[in-house]
Amino acid sequence: MKLWDKGIAIDKQIEDFTVGKDRELDVFLAPYDVLGSIAHCQMLQSIGLLTTEELRQLTQALRQIYQQILSGKFVIEEGIEDVHSQVELMLTRQLGDTGKKVHSGRSRNDQVLLDLRLYIRQEIQEIVESTQKLFDRFISLSEQHKEVLLPGYTHTQVAMPSSFGLWFGAYAESLVDDLRLLQAAYSITDQNPLGSAAGYGSSFPLNRTMTTRLLGFHTLSYNVVYAQMGRGKVEKTVSFALASLAGTLGKLASDICLYMSQNFGFISFPDHLTTGSSIMPHKKNPDVFELIRARCNQMQALPGEISMITTNLISGYHRDLQIVKESFIPAFEQMKQILHIAEYSLQHIIIQPHILDDEKYRYLFTVEAVNKEVLAGVPFRDAYRKIGQQIADGTYQPDLKLQHTHEGSMGQLCNQAIQDKMKEVLNLFPFEQARNALSQLLQP
Repeated sequence: MKLWDKGIAIDKQIEDFTVGKDRELDVFLAPYDVLGSIAHCQMLQSIGLLTTEELRQLTQALRQIYQQILSGKFVIEEGIEDVHSQVELMLTRQLGDTGKKVHSGRSRNDQVLLDLRLYIRQEIQEIVESTQKLFDRFISLSEQHKEVLLPGYTHTQVAMPSSFGLWFGAYAESLVDDLRLLQAAYSITDQNPLGSAAGYGSSFPLNRTMTTRLLGFHTLSYNVVYAQMGRGKVEKTVSFALASLAGTLGKLASDICLYMSQNFGFISFPDHLTTGSSIMPHKKNPDVFELIRARCNQMQALPGEISMITTNLISGYHRDLQIVKESFIPAFEQMKQILHIAEYSLQHIIIQPHILDDEKYRYLFTVEAVNKEVLAGVPFRDAYRKIGQQIADGTYQPDLKLQHTHEGSMGQLCNQAIQDKMKEVLNLFPFEQARNALSQLLQP
C-alpha cells in the first residue's frame, strides 16, 4: 500500500531503491505517528470533517495501535511503504471508509515532519536525563578527589599543578554548555509543522493552533513553506548539539586512555571493566573509552554529513531528505549508550593519590615559585628570569605548598555554582508540558 497509489504498478527495482530503509527506521517514529493522528482527528472533528462517532472510532483504534507499538507487536508489513501507510491501512481494515478519512488535510510531508519533531523531543529528553546523571557523577568525583593533585599539560608537556577536583569539574561544566546548545536545538524542534501539508498549506479550514496545543508544542512553524524547509534544518541543528556533547565525551575518553597507560598511571579501573591481550598477559586495555572516543568522533561528523545531503536543495520537499534519517535516527541510541557506559565506568574509577611524588614532576611548581617572588615585590619579568636561571644551574627547589584561592581554582572549585548553572539550563526544557499533552491524547 502506498498513500500515493493511483493503480499503476511500479517497477520493483525502483520501488526497492526509493523506499530504502524507511520501513526499518519508521518503526522508531510509529508511536509519534499515532499520537499525531489522534490530535489531527480531534482537529478534523472540530472543523466538521469528522463526526463525533467517527472521531470516537478512530481515536479508539489509534490507541489500540499505540498499545501494539508499546508491546512490540507493531510491524510495517511487506509491501507497505512506510509507517504512515501502515497506520492508515490498519485503520481502514478495522473501520472501512472512516479509516480513509484520517489523511484529510495532511500530506506525508507534514506527517513525517511532525513524527520526527515529536521523536526528537522525546529523544532529547532522554539524553538530557542521561547527561544529568553523568554530570552528577563528575561533581561527586570532583568533590571526593579534590585534594589529589595531578600534572596539568600544555603542548602535551608538563606545565602546572592541577587536581582531580579540577579535572572532573571541568567535564561537569562542559556538559552544562553542551546542554545549552541542546536546549536551543530543542526550542527549534518544539514548533508544530502539522497543517503545512505538502509545504503549501491546505484549502481545508485547519485549526493549527489546536493541534499545537494538543501535541504540547511551544509554538507553530507558522509559514507553511518554512515548516517544510525545516526538514533537514532541524536535524542538522540537533546534530550540532549532539556533536558538542560528543566532543566533551571524546576528550574525556582521550584523557582516560592516556592517564591509564603505564607511562602515566594516574588512574585505573578494576580488571572486570577492562579487556586483555591474546598474547600479552599483563595488558589491561581501556576498550570502553577507546570505543567511546571513536563513536564520539563518528558523531562529530554527523552535522557535516547532513549538511552535504541538504546543501543546495531549493525550497520545497525533496526525496534527498529521506537519507538523513539513516544516520540521524541511530545517533540518539548511540549517544544514550555512550552516556550510560561512561557514567557506569566512572563509578569504578581508581585514582592514584601520590602522582606528584615522582621526581619528573618537580618543575610543575616553577610558576608557583615565580608568583612567590612577585608577591614579595619582585617584578614579574625579573622573577621569571631568576627562577629560569635556578632551573638552568640546578639550584631550583620546588615549594609544594599551593595557594590557589580564586574562583574556579584548585582551592575554590565552585562546584556549587556549576551545579546552579546546570539547574538553570535544565529548567529551560519544557519537558512536562510535552509529556502532559501527549498523555492526555491517550486518556480514554
